[in-house]
Amino acid sequence: MPPVIFAHRGSSGTYAEHTRAAYLQALADGADGVECDVHLTRDEQLVCIHDTTVDRTTSGSGRVADHTLEELRGLDVCSWKGASIPADYGGPSEQFLTLADLILLLRRAGRPVRLAIELKHPSPFGLRLEDALIAFLMDEGWDPESSMLGTIEVSFMSFNPDSMRQLAESAPSHMLCQLVSDMKPQEVRAALRFGPLTEGALITVMRRALKEGEQLVNRHQVGMVGPGMRYTRTHRGRVRRWVRDGVRVRVWTVNSVEDALYLAELGVQEMTTDYPARIRAALEGERG
Repeated sequence: MPPVIFAHRGSSGTYAEHTRAAYLQALADGADGVECDVHLTRDEQLVCIHDTTVDRTTSGSGRVADHTLEELRGLDVCSWKGASIPADYGGPSEQFLTLADLILLLRRAGRPVRLAIELKHPSPFGLRLEDALIAFLMDEGWDPESSMLGTIEVSFMSFNPDSMRQLAESAPSHMLCQLVSDMKPQEVRAALRFGPLTEGALITVMRRALKEGEQLVNRHQVGMVGPGMRYTRTHRGRVRRWVRDGVRVRVWTVNSVEDALYLAELGVQEMTTDYPARIRAALEGERG
C-alpha cells in the first residue's frame, strides 16, 4: 500500500498554518488526512494553534491560555504568510479555527478523512488538556473502540509520554502516536515556544520524554511512533525494526521528494508534509 499522506497543519506550505484555507487546500490536494495541534484557551476551548503563544502566527501577543476564544477570533492569523486566500476559502475573519470548526470542515469533505491531533505540552492546564479533548470528542459522537467520528478516523499524538498514558485510558492503543525527536534544545525552544525554561531543565525534560517514549513504542503500549526526519536518518536501523515489528511509523515533516523516496524505501507507512500534493505526486511517480 502507498504511504498515507497527512497535511501538516493543513497545506501549510501554501497558506498560513492551521487556517481554514490551509485545511481546505489539503483536501483539494488529495491528502489522506490532516494534522493539527490543540491548546486550551482561557475559557477552556480547544483551538488549533501550534505555539503556546500567539506571537508568531497572529497579529496578537501573549499566551494562548491567557486569551478567550472570542479574543483569538479577533486576531489576524493569515497576513504573516503573505498568501492571497481565494474567496471560496473564506474571508480573513473566518480563518481562525477551533477543533470543532475543523471537524465540521472535515465532515463536509464528502470522503473519509484521517485527523491526527497533537496535544501540546507543557500546557498550563497539564493533563486536563487530554481530558478536555476526550470529553469534547465524546460529545461529538466519537467511538472510543474504533476511534471513528463518523467518517473521520482520529489519532492522537504527543511528545509527552504522560499524555500517551492518559489517552490510553480512553483511546485504542493503535491510535496513539508517540512523537520522538533528536532536535537540539535551542531548536525545540524556538519551535515550540517553551518560554523561560532554562536550557538544563529543557534538556532534562527532552531526555526523559525521549527515553520513556521509545519504551512505550518498544513495549507496544502505543501502536504508532512519530519520528522527525532527522531522527529517521540518524536511527535508520531502529525505524526499520519498528516497521518490521508492526509499529506504524508516521514521519514529520517530509517536504522534499528525496526525503519521501528515502522513507518509502524504508517502508514507512505514513508521512506528514506541508506540501501534500508534491509528496503524493513524487510517490505516485515512483510507483509508476
